[in-house]
Amino acid sequence: MNEVLSLIDERLFAVWFLAGAALVFWMQAGFAMVECGFARAKNAGNIIMKNLMDFCIGTVTFILIGFGLFLGENMLNGFMGRPNFDIFTSYSNFDWAGFVFNLVFCATTATIVSGAMAERTRFISYCVYSAVISAVIYPIEAHWTWGGGWLAQIGFHDFAGSNCIHMVGGICALVGAWMLGPRIG
Repeated sequence: MNEVLSLIDERLFAVWFLAGAALVFWMQAGFAMVECGFARAKNAGNIIMKNLMDFCIGTVTFILIGFGLFLGENMLNGFMGRPNFDIFTSYSNFDWAGFVFNLVFCATTATIVSGAMAERTRFISYCVYSAVISAVIYPIEAHWTWGGGWLAQIGFHDFAGSNCIHMVGGICALVGAWMLGPRIG
């Protein structure tokens, strides 16, 4: 009986995670609309494509590199997780709901940058910037708090992503905007 209740709890938790992931995923559409509203109409297609590519590129890089850096076994005194390929090697025991939940947060972090750099980047340059955020920057810094890294070990808690998502996305956006300079006109 306890095994059945445990399985039910595990599945309810997964459904809860996936419902939250769906809501966060829809933030991508909201970001695209906000960014289009702050840019010239001729750039709307480019902005929407960048938001789509944040998720597409982010998914591939997060699967291949980022997820292991984020939730892998601590290395370098909790600076980052040990890269692994559990998603491929431990397919049946893999926490798919947790992966999707963390994937949409990774993509959201990369999407925050899009608005700050709107109308001033080439498409391919932005895609490279997004890939670096999804593969390395977000996973390493999120590991510090949510992956059991050095900040978690000293008692730091990040509730609702204020540090792991918003601060890091904001800093990456600030660096990108500084590198590009002001918009013309």
